[in-house]
Amino acid sequence: MPEITVPAEPRSETGKNVNRRLRDRGLIPGILYGISKSPVPVAVSPKQIGAILKSASGENTLFDLDLAGKKRKVILKEFQVEPLEGHLLHADFYEVALDKVLHVKVHVELHGTPVGVKTQGGILDFVTRELTVECLPADIPEKIVLDVSSLELGKHIRVHDLAPPAKVKILTDPDLVVAHVVTPRAEEAPVAAEVAPEAAAAAAEPEVIKKGKATPEGEVAEEKPEKADKAEKREKK
Repeated sequence: MPEITVPAEPRSETGKNVNRRLRDRGLIPGILYGISKSPVPVAVSPKQIGAILKSASGENTLFDLDLAGKKRKVILKEFQVEPLEGHLLHADFYEVALDKVLHVKVHVELHGTPVGVKTQGGILDFVTRELTVECLPADIPEKIVLDVSSLELGKHIRVHDLAPPAKVKILTDPDLVVAHVVTPRAEEAPVAAEVAPEAAAAAAEPEVIKKGKATPEGEVAEEKPEKADKAEKREKK
């Protein structure tokens, strides 16, 4: 991989207004720090940092930060992105010693289509997508590749099944599942709402409105059918 050098300017002022002026010049604020070293505020080009992030090794890319003519070997430790448009807002650089091991996170990339998906109707579940590894700065892998072609339905691959590159030690829990093939979940039929027997009976039986006359207590007394028939005959006469 060709050497990458990113020019950086030292900055003595901080704050929102200063950062705004930096962005007007096409720069973003950043911090350079390392073990036993005081943090140094810097300003860098977001385009150059963006190009590094889009490279194969991404934020684990080892490059030179050229600060006032002095090159420092660094990796991107953290960065902030504007949530709506994705513009870089800030970057932190960690100065490394080439002879001292680092702990970094590396992405896992799956290759192939599992036999459990091809012929057994399963679904591939990618569980652990990133691993913590230990290695020297020059040995940081771009990614850890896992071939899942032979993975059958109901089977899984754990961290201890992986074969990391030479000089790279995986620190993530070895029993953690990286990927497995699972049976698709059957869609459950909607369950009809349960209706109480009393409510069902009430709904099935038509409501009967009874005729009657008022009593002194204000209640309605039900008329007997015979009296109701006589009253009808008198009205007809």
